[in-house]
This record gives sequence, structure tokens and C-alpha cells, in this order.
Amino acid sequence: MAGARRRIARAAAIVAGAAAAVLAAGGVAAWLFLRASLPQLDGERALAGLGRPAAIVRDAQGSVTVRAADRRDLAFATGFAHAQDRFFQMDLTRRAAAGELAALVGPAALPIDQRRRLHRFRARAERAYAALPAAHQALLRRYADGVNAGLAALGARPFEYALLRGSPEPWRPADTLLIIYAMYFDLQGAEIERVLSRGALRELLPPALLAALTPRASHWDAPLDGIAPAAGADAAPPRPTWLDTPDAPRPWQWDRWRIAAAGTPPSSALGSNAWAVGAAHGADGRARIANDMHLGLRLPNIWYRLTLELPAAGGATRRVSGVSLPGAPVVVAGSNGNVAWGFTNSYGHFVDLVRLDVDPSDPRRYRGPDGAWQEAAESVETIAVRGAESVRLIVRDTRWGPMLQSGGRIYAVRWIAHLPDAANLALIGLETAADVPQALSVVRSAGVPTQNIMAVDRAGRIGWTLAGPLPAAALDPDGFPVEAAQAGAPLARLPAADYPSVIDPAGGRLWTANSTQLGDPAAQRRIGDGGADVGARATQIRDALFAADRFDEPALLAIQLDDRARWIEPWRRLALDTLDAAAVDGHPQRADFRRIVAAWNGRADADGAGYTLLRAFHGALYEAWFGPLDDRLAAVAPGLSVRHASSRLLPVMETLLRTQSWRPAYAADWRSFVLDRIDAAIAGLTAGGARLDDARWGERNRLAMMHPLARALPAPLRRWLSAPARPMPGDINMPRVQGAAFGASERFAVAPGHEEEGIMEMPGGASGHPLSPFFLAGHDAWAGGEPAAFLPGPDAHRLALVPAP
Repeated sequence: MAGARRRIARAAAIVAGAAAAVLAAGGVAAWLFLRASLPQLDGERALAGLGRPAAIVRDAQGSVTVRAADRRDLAFATGFAHAQDRFFQMDLTRRAAAGELAALVGPAALPIDQRRRLHRFRARAERAYAALPAAHQALLRRYADGVNAGLAALGARPFEYALLRGSPEPWRPADTLLIIYAMYFDLQGAEIERVLSRGALRELLPPALLAALTPRASHWDAPLDGIAPAAGADAAPPRPTWLDTPDAPRPWQWDRWRIAAAGTPPSSALGSNAWAVGAAHGADGRARIANDMHLGLRLPNIWYRLTLELPAAGGATRRVSGVSLPGAPVVVAGSNGNVAWGFTNSYGHFVDLVRLDVDPSDPRRYRGPDGAWQEAAESVETIAVRGAESVRLIVRDTRWGPMLQSGGRIYAVRWIAHLPDAANLALIGLETAADVPQALSVVRSAGVPTQNIMAVDRAGRIGWTLAGPLPAAALDPDGFPVEAAQAGAPLARLPAADYPSVIDPAGGRLWTANSTQLGDPAAQRRIGDGGADVGARATQIRDALFAADRFDEPALLAIQLDDRARWIEPWRRLALDTLDAAAVDGHPQRADFRRIVAAWNGRADADGAGYTLLRAFHGALYEAWFGPLDDRLAAVAPGLSVRHASSRLLPVMETLLRTQSWRPAYAADWRSFVLDRIDAAIAGLTAGGARLDDARWGERNRLAMMHPLARALPAPLRRWLSAPARPMPGDINMPRVQGAAFGASERFAVAPGHEEEGIMEMPGGASGHPLSPFFLAGHDAWAGGEPAAFLPGPDAHRLALVPAP
């Protein structure tokens, strides 16, 4: 028996050793594969398609400078660098726009593809590419050649394809336009839900209540033209019937409410700031711009730091530095030495929905504006699905746009993104813009999702306008669905001469923060409202710009990092006024709530609990007032909500507070209602025995920034593709917009011609490869709000690109 046990033990040891060896060998093989997919940093590489020698230079943080003899070779070398560092990111982005994700990742992506194939952006991109000027076509061809050369030069396919058991497909010139269409989805796509939500809300509510919940303006607006916004409502909105049911109080849960309860769409927060100060308000007589574009946070970051250098007359070098979008050969935001520029999403009105009367016997037939039957053009989209059968999708295009079914109804989607020139390469003209007027002229013809652009120049001028297409006429400027009989106007682009602009205002300062831009109602209606931010953030930025006379780069960064929660002060006063001695007597948790809120420092800082408690209290009030309406909207169609329908619920709630209105039937009086909502917030925050003192904001605002494939990995491996889960300050309705996976995708402050004194911070790092030393290089400076250099540092790596013989 003993001998048998020894033999079994030896056999087990041999098997275990063999298994360990296999695992070790597998680990070594995996490590070698990963190493092989890293980009080449140094040396020389001969490449077909390159006209003259070029170079890709990286500093110690991995920031890339591309040097070439002409613009086409610059595009080629930029494509090479993008592909080596970020090809998988580029591939995902073009697939997301074209509705081709399922072919790579499988059935889980099929619903996304079905929604996006409706717009047939692959076909639109091919047509848009064919219509580009010959010079722009040539640049995109050269860029695509560089991308494919960079991909081929890797020692192994990017590691993500091994995890997905797939292979990368070549880059095509029109794919760059798909990158632009992907940004249309990110920046304008939510307006479809907004219009649907507003339509459903109109059917559920009487006109007076609908008008009260969807105001066009409020006291929070901070317009650039100096025209005072309309005063807020003095009277309470009409009482809704859902408050009259004697139901028990609605519970409140942090996980359900999350970031959305301050009047922000629940699918994403609103962000992005840009402001400019003219020469008279620069610390040394220079105009300056600050820009922090807030987007979803992931690894790698959406932007790629890029400096482009070309020879100029007289032996000088022309340099453009800033951020690029992998997939496109341009610097999107930055400085060319004469002009510096930045963007924020405009949230104008760019999507109309036309309610269709469709023939029940023939789904292709619908009634036109004159009531006569018309026939939609029908296309069949075949969606490939990895590991499953392909899926056929029939797309029917009407005179206004493709048919969309929602809530048992059929609409036509009339979207500015469907214009033939909605995607183009005109933004490249900013590289050579000499002053603010020229820069603003360039962007009005750009094919990008319609953005506020802020620009400053070396002479000290500052200016604002819209970049990208504006509709010549909206079917309903208020953003409600329209009937076919009222939808005769064809979709067209507003002439560039009619774009609004502000140049060199008397105050010497300009700012945008996703809110309505102009106080003049007629001028603002030309832009429209597709869910513009309530304006608390813009107001806070404007006030900070007028609180001092002169600014340098660190002073502008300080405004970008401002986490003062001015918007929540009315709710703090309400809580403290209500939690008097009688209210806290015998209620130790109420006493703790009052103590913490009374000691709060006024900021959404990571270490304090006061802001968390007030956010929870505000959310509990929202739930009592609007939760039943959200339920009714969601029953019409998934995704609809009152927050989608109105981005100005904050002033609506302030009116309810000021007038002590909308007390639910279950509450005996206003005071008992407010106490119930405080108790609801306390219950949500102390679930499971938690203490209010431990409800630090940063614990609920921990960074959750990771690679798209990280969630598919086991927890120990997930950290390998994630940034540290750091508690973060900031929130909505303040300059430092910050959520777990949403925030500043870059921050910069710069004076054109003095870029060496500028500041640039970015989350993540230059590389999308976890074994790269640049995977998280620079990330800590961004997370901590520490100033980092706008320009790349000294050359640390140099890859020479030479034409193949």
C-alpha cells in the first residue's frame, strides 16, 4: 500500500509538473506574442508608398512627433504611427459607425449593429469620399497606405484579435470618414431619444405642464452675446396627477439613480468646456485658450497626442501640435503657432422625426406631405455575426430619411449627419489658418459633428462660431416629432455666411460649456436645442473669468479643475433649514446628516461626505417628483425618460422648491415631505450598515477606466487592462465634470506662438498596448490635475522611415 501511494504521488507530481510546464510554456508563448505586437520605436524601416524620408519621434512619455518633407508623407507617417499604437481602437470605431461590430465580437453586438445599420454610413462614407476634392482624396489614400504599412510592420497582430480569435482588415481611405460618422453617433445620436421622449411626454401631459417641464431658457444660461436669459418661472408648474395617489413613498437607491438626477440624460453626462481670454486679459499680453473635452473614458484614450512638423520657407519649421483622433490624419484641437483652437459639443437641434402613416398592406408605402402615397427606397443590409448566421436587415429610406420604429409607431429620421458633406476633411485647413477670422471661416464648411469652436490668435484676437453643418431649417425647432403634412422642407445646410459668430467681445472673454450660446431667441433658434446643458457650468466658468483681470496657463487650468458645487446650494439650505432641533430629536442619523452637511466645504471633493449626502437628497426629491413619469415614459418605449425630454429640470426643481409645490399625497405637509426625502437618502446611503460619515464622494466616483475587452477577462487579468480605480473629485454642473467613466478626455491651456509654456494633460497613455511603457504614461498627472507640458519633451526614440527601393 505504501509503495502504491508513493507511485501515485510520483505520478501526480509528474502530471502537476507537466501541467505547470505547459502553463509556463503557454505563458511564455503568450508573453512573446504580446511582445511581438508592440510597435517599433527606434531604427529604420523601408516602406513602399512613402515619397521621401520621414521620421516618427517619441518623447519619454510616448508623445509622437511626425516629421516629413510634404503633407502627403506626413499623412503616411501619421497613419503608420496610429496603426502601430492604436489599430484596434481605430477598427472598433469604424465598425461602430458602419454597424459591423458583430462580425468581430459576436452576437452581443448585434443590437448595436442593427440600430446603426439603419443609417447606412458605410455607403455614405464611400459616396462622401468620392465627392472630396482630389487633394483630400490623395491625403486619405496616403494615410490609409501608412496605416496598412504600420499594421504589417508589427511582429504579430494586435493582441485584441488573438483574444477575439479574429484578424484585422486593411484600412481603406473612406474609413476615415467612418471615424467622423462614429463621432456623430457619440455627439448627436442621443437626440433621437430626446425627440422620442418629448413626443411621448407631449401625449402624456396637458400643455401647461408640458411647457413647464420643457423651458427654453433659465436663469442659469450664460449667453455669449450678453443678452439676459428669460427669467425663471415664478409660479409653480401645474400639479401632476401622479402625485395624488396615496401610495407609500418611493424608495431611493444610489445605484439606480447614479449620475443623472441633476437634469442630465441618464445615458451620459454632458461635458466639455472651452474659453478664451483676449490679449488685454493675458498675464503678459497674450490671448489664451483653455479646452477640456469631456467624453467617455476608456483605455486607450479617444485622443492621441500628435505634433506634425513640415519644412517652411526660409529654413523654418511649421509645427502643429495638439490631439488627433486615430483614424484621421489631422490635429483636431491644438495650436499651429499662429492660431490655437478647441471644441465643445454644441447640442444644437440636428435631428427631426417625422411621424409616418405607413400602408398596413405594404411597409414600403407612406404618405407624403400632400397626403399621397409614396414608396420608400428599400435596401438589404447583411450583418455578419462571428460564430453565428448572418442577419438580414431591411432599411427603408423615405424622402426625409430612414424609417425607425419605436413605441408602436414609425418615424422617418431626418438627421444632419445624412447630408452628403456631413463628413469631409475640411478641418485640415486649421493647420495653416493665420488668424481667428480665417480659422472661423475654415470650420464653417467642415464635415464634423456640429461643434462650438473657440479660437485665439497670436495677435491677441479671440472668436467663436459653429464648426460643422447647421440645418437651413428645422422641422420643429423645439424638438418634438412632426406630422408628414408639416414636413415639407428638404434637409439642407445653412450657408456659411449665415452662421452666428462672436469675435473680440467687449469683455475680452468667451466661454462655452454645452449650454445655449446666445440670449437672442431668434439667433439661438438658428442653432436650436438638442438637449443643451442647463448652464450651471457655463455660469460658473463665466463668473470665474470675470473674477480676475489677467490669466496665465496655470490660472486657466485652475478653472478646469474647479469642483465647487454651486448648483446644489439651494438643496443644502433646504436640508439645513428643515433639520432643526425638533427634526433631529430622537433621530441620530438625521443629526449626522445635518452635522456633515453643515460642515461641508462646498466642493465635490473625493474625501468629503457632504456632497454625497446632498446629491442623494436631490436624487430622492427627483425620484418623488418625476419617478412616476419616468416609469410611464419607459412603458411607451425603452430608454425614454423625462431627463431625456428636458435638460433643464434643475431650474424646474428650483421652482418647486421655491414655491414648496408638488407635495405628494402621502405627505401631510411640505416639511414632512422634505424629511421623508432626507430619510430616503439616508436609507439608501446606509444600506447594509454603512455610516454616513463614510459616504465619501470619491468612493462613489471611483475611476472605472478600462480597455473595451477588460470586462470579458477574469478579475485578476482585468486590472492588466485598466487604470487604477482612483477616487475622483468633480461631478456634473461644475467645470471639473467627472464620473466613473466620463470626464476630461484632455485638458490644455495655451497661447499660440508660446506653446512651450502651455499645459496639456490626458488620461491613459499614448499606446493601447498593456506591455508598452506608454500605456499609462502621463495618466497620473491628469488624474491629479497636475500641469504637464503642452509640447512633447526631448526626443527619446526615433524611427526613420525611408522609401523602399
